[in-house]
Amino acid sequence: MISTQLLPKFLLGAGLFFLAACNDSGEKTTTEEVTTDTMTSSTTMTNEPLAASTITRTAQGMMIAKHRVGNFAKWMASYEAHDSLRLANGVHNYVIGRGVMDSNMVLVALKTDDFAKAKAFAKDASLKKAMEKGGVTGTPTIIHNNAVFQDTAMIGEAVRSMTTFSVKDWATWEKGFEEGRPERIANGIVDRVYAHDADNPNKVTVVTAVVDSAKAADYWKSDMLKKRRAAGGVIGNPERFLFRVVKRY
Repeated sequence: MISTQLLPKFLLGAGLFFLAACNDSGEKTTTEEVTTDTMTSSTTMTNEPLAASTITRTAQGMMIAKHRVGNFAKWMASYEAHDSLRLANGVHNYVIGRGVMDSNMVLVALKTDDFAKAKAFAKDASLKKAMEKGGVTGTPTIIHNNAVFQDTAMIGEAVRSMTTFSVKDWATWEKGFEEGRPERIANGIVDRVYAHDADNPNKVTVVTAVVDSAKAADYWKSDMLKKRRAAGGVIGNPERFLFRVVKRY
């Protein structure tokens, strides 16, 4: 439980739809490229404490999609009009958000009942047609994850960071990541979700909340984090996507 951290107040101007395509410009960044300015244009410290942690470690299937849209309001209306299509395939609304650096980059996280059905749905022509109707541009990136840790405590408008990377061994990485939680908290980063690919446990996704942008930006560039990543068997440079939550179902 976190009771002593202070929550910076971020201007909530953008929303969120899920996972960036490989050719996304401006949103796909490495840890070394992220600065305080990319997270918020105005940071005001308040005396509002973080909510008590609500943690679950029950495995949950998730489908994460990230793509660009021409008009967010038009896309949102179209997305919500096709809820029956998702439900028929065992896919449930969870979180919608928009990129910090590109508000037309939308991130959508959905909970899934069955990986096989979710994968078939992701390739179905009906989904492609619905996306086209909503004004999705380019090719979406869709991943199917098995989330093994979720903290559902409500912590307001803090910018979220989604990081994807590969590791040499999931168990080794997870042990080191769990041990590093106090270090992240001390640097203004609060764990929200971590997961591995449904087919390859060595492909990892981590979502965190940034409650102190200055500390987090420094930590992402630090030798401390580089050493922790090396010890955990992280391969190459992780890719980070910063977003703000616009709707939680």
